[in-house]
Amino acid sequence: MKRSYIGVILLCILLFLNIVFTQKAVNAYYFDHFTSVIVYAALNILLFPVAIWIYRRERDVE
Repeated sequence: MKRSYIGVILLCILLFLNIVFTQKAVNAYYFDHFTSVIVYAALNILLFPVAIWIYRRERDVE
């Protein structure tokens, strides 16, 4: 059950992007830029299945 460095690095990058998009969505909401909020929230939602796919691919590697 050895993890590859590529999978771990990709998951870290996706986590970082989720944090960035969430922070940008909150900031845009605060300044009443609602179209930006929807874009950042959609990007956040789209990254989640990618992270699950990478995690499952790494989990099944022996």
